[in-house]
Amino acid sequence: MKKTFLLVLVITLSLGFSTLVSAQGTLKVATEAGFMPFEYVGAENGELLGFDMDLIRAIGQTLGLEVQIDNISWDGLIPALLNNNYDAVIAGVTITPERQANVNFSNPYFESVLTIVTKENVTNIASLADLTGKIAAVQISTTGDFTASDLQDEGGLKGLSRFDTVSDAMQAVIIGAADVVVVDLPVAEAYLAANPAAPLKSVGPVSANEYYGIAVNKNNTGLLEQINAALAELEENGTYQEIFEKWFGAN
Repeated sequence: MKKTFLLVLVITLSLGFSTLVSAQGTLKVATEAGFMPFEYVGAENGELLGFDMDLIRAIGQTLGLEVQIDNISWDGLIPALLNNNYDAVIAGVTITPERQANVNFSNPYFESVLTIVTKENVTNIASLADLTGKIAAVQISTTGDFTASDLQDEGGLKGLSRFDTVSDAMQAVIIGAADVVVVDLPVAEAYLAANPAAPLKSVGPVSANEYYGIAVNKNNTGLLEQINAALAELEENGTYQEIFEKWFGAN
């Protein structure tokens, strides 16, 4: 498990976009709360919990803004941002060139890697190359989905099943409808820790590292600068480390 952050306080010229948030004093944020430990719905009172949730609330506090977070579908996050329904999206979103074509991303705030989850008695799967002839389950439109889709296009996978949540993808393997889940390693570890009776295991890292960022509409460069400044401040004053250790322990 690794964390990453940019220690440089970004200082850029405003390109004429002075609006920081859609409603004065409120930062409207969208997430998809099925990505434990980054965002999930608390069992006791339905509160949105997780590393990302603590981080975006700390960013709001640093900027003097109230943070309003809505839990919506994963595939609706970027469209809602582009439609100006929200000011920002935080949901363990990996920074990719394809996504950067549509939205701007903050400086990276977390470093992750993909893994494969399979039945605990499976011994012949340790890498992406071992998935030939297998059925993979993924959360739709995630980097796990993109990676599995590439394998399918290359003729490696026997089949690919897409689900709205990571839990649904895991269940597909448990009941035998799929052989593996391709998913971010921290999410796999959190699922296995929360479901110790599940007959599943993670095979460890299977890809190059990827980086999460907070997505912002390309027309809102002022907010992007503010978020980057807040991320740098949270790192410098130790708040980022406190949040990281709360969810992932000291490293």
